Amino acid sequence: MQPRGAVYTVGDFMTGKEDLHVVKPTTTVDKALEALVEHRIIGFPVINDDWKLSSILQTFNEVQKLLNKTNGLVVSDLMTPAPLVVRETTNLKDAARLLLETKYRKNFKLLLETKYRRLPVVDVEGKLVGIITRGNIVRAALQIKREIKGKA
Repeated sequence: MQPRGAVYTVGDFMTGKEDLHVVKPTTTVDKALEALVEHRIIGFPVINDDWKLSSILQTFNEVQKLLNKTNGLVVSDLMTPAPLVVRETTNLKDAARLLLETKYRKNFKLLLETKYRRLPVVDVEGKLVGIITRGNIVRAALQIKREIKGKA
């Protein structure tokens, strides 16, 4: 991997596009829900034919509320417009901050979970090249810790 003290990037730990499950804006909601269950995931990047990112399909829990209303709906009816994205060269710490930090609401003295569970990774043309998830961040932290321990 990288030498101690090196800067890790999203590209070092993301799930590459060859391992992603994606949908198109024209995919029916019923098909998308079937795929969510089949692949045991909670959301999809939505892409066009050239892998240009269109959006993110809302999580299964949010879509599940619409099950009785899905007849005739397609993914574009439910997707999150203009999702937050990162590049492969984004510092891993910055991506981790977006995915794992919680917000403190003073009025209610509550910790609020960040709304991001995954961040699409795009190239300079906006084409999807991968995804970085909370799980990728946790695995990266464990791997980096083991590497540092092994060199100590």
